[in-house]
Amino acid sequence: MKRLSKQWFTEHKHMDQLPERIIQFGEGNFLRGFVDWMVHQMNKQGLFNGRIVAIQPTPHGKVVPKLNAQDGLYTVALRGMENGEIIDEVEVVSSISRGINPYNDWQEVLKVAENKDIRFVFSNTTEAGLSYSAEEYKTEVSPLSFPGKLTAFLYHRYKVMNGAPDAGMKIFPCELLEDNGSLLRAIVLKIADDWKLPKLFTEWVQESNQFCNTLVDRIVTGYPKDHIDEYRTRLGYEDELITVGEPYHLFAIEADEETANTIPFHKAGLNVFWSDVRPFRDIKVRILNGAHTMMFAAGYLSGKKTVHEVMEDQLLREYVHRGIYTEILPVIKINETQSKAFADSVIERFSNPFNQHFLSDIGLNATFKYKSRLLPTLEDRILQEKKLPEIVTFSLAALIAYYQPERMQGSSQIIRDQPEVIELFMKSWSDLNNGNESIENLVKTILANQSIWGTDLNEIPDLPETVCHNLSAIVKSGMENAIAMSIEKED
Repeated sequence: MKRLSKQWFTEHKHMDQLPERIIQFGEGNFLRGFVDWMVHQMNKQGLFNGRIVAIQPTPHGKVVPKLNAQDGLYTVALRGMENGEIIDEVEVVSSISRGINPYNDWQEVLKVAENKDIRFVFSNTTEAGLSYSAEEYKTEVSPLSFPGKLTAFLYHRYKVMNGAPDAGMKIFPCELLEDNGSLLRAIVLKIADDWKLPKLFTEWVQESNQFCNTLVDRIVTGYPKDHIDEYRTRLGYEDELITVGEPYHLFAIEADEETANTIPFHKAGLNVFWSDVRPFRDIKVRILNGAHTMMFAAGYLSGKKTVHEVMEDQLLREYVHRGIYTEILPVIKINETQSKAFADSVIERFSNPFNQHFLSDIGLNATFKYKSRLLPTLEDRILQEKKLPEIVTFSLAALIAYYQPERMQGSSQIIRDQPEVIELFMKSWSDLNNGNESIENLVKTILANQSIWGTDLNEIPDLPETVCHNLSAIVKSGMENAIAMSIEKED
C-alpha cells in the first residue's frame, strides 16, 4: 500500500509554496488535530497562507521522523455528534512544512529564528512542560525545557535582527494552565536572568513580544491503533500519523484585534473567541479536564481502556456523573445555566462511541493534572461546604493506586511523569510491598510532597485519613468494590 506523501497526493499541491510563518513546540496528536488543522482550514480559504515548522519537544520523541517521511502530511479524522447529526469525515492536512529534532539539529532551529516570515509561536508540551527548570545556556546545544528553547530562540532572533520591535513574536501556549501566556513570559524572563542575557533583550521580550493567554478544547484521541486496518482500507494509503478527534472544538485567546486579524481563525468559520479566557477556562478545565483526571485511574483499575468504556459501565458512569454534578458544578462561580449546559455536553462527548480516548493517555503527568484540575475543586468545596468532596477525594486515592511500580517499568510501562514523581511513588510503593511501610505512612509521604502538589496536602482537614481509607479499600477489595462503597457512603 502506498504511503502518504506529496509525490502522489496533489490536492493541496499549491500549499507547498506557502512560506513558513509559525514555529510550533510540540508535534503530538493534540496540536496536529487542533491548531494545525485550524491553520489548514485558513489556508484552504486563502486567509492565512502560511505553514508550520514543528519542533520535537523531548529527546525521545518519535513523531518528527514519521512527519518528515510523509512530507508533513497526515490525516485528521473527525467522528462524533454535531448539532444532532453524526459526523464521520477524514481530511489530509498540509499545514506542516517539516519537523526538526532540536537535539540533533539545534542550528536548524536557530535558522528558523532568523526567518522574518516566522511571526507566531504555538506550543503544547503538557502542563508539566510549561514550568521553570534551571539549566545551562549553551549556544550550540538545545535546552531541554520548552521555555529554555523559546528563550534561546528569541535571544538568537533578537541578536540577528538587532532588537527590531517588529521582529517580536506572537506567542500562543496551549498548555492547560491558568494564565499560561503570562506564566510563560515570566519563565522566559527568569531564564534570561539565569543566563545573564542583556537587559535590552529582556526589555525587547516584554515590549515587542505578545504572550497570549489561551484556552483550548477538543478531545483528540490520536492514532486509532485498534481500528487501523479499517482506516487503511477506507483511505487507500498508509499513514502512520492518523489523528482522530471529535468535531467539537473551542479556542479562546486573549489578544487584541490586530493580532486576531493577522491569524484570523474566526474568519474561517472556526469556533475561536478573541476575549477573556477565564470564563471558558473555569468551565472547561474544572468540568471536562477535571472529569478526565477524576476517571482515568478509577476506570483503568476497573479493567476499562477508554473513556467510552467507562461511560458504558453503569457504576463508573454514576461515579463520573456524581463527581461532575454534585461536586464540581456547585463550586463553579459562573453562570449556572451555562455551566450546566456545558456539563451536559461533556457527558455526551464522553459517550461518543467513535472516541477511543485511552485512559492511559489521560494519565500522562497525572499528578500535575490533579493539582491544576481537581485540587481547586477540592479546596473550594471545603471552603463552601466545610467537607471533602467524596468523588474528587476518592480519585486522589485511585491515582495513588494507579502509580504502582509494575506500571512504571519494563515493556508494560504506561505511566509517564516527571522523574521526581516517578521516584517518589516507586520508593513509597516498594517500601510498602516489602513490609517497610504502612498505607497510612505511604499516603502521608505522598501528600506531603510540596514539589508535586504545591502545598502539604496533609494539612487539609480529614484528607490524609480519607485518602488512606479509600486506598485501603482499593487494595483490599478492588477498585469497583471500593467505588461502590464510596458512592453508598455519599448516599
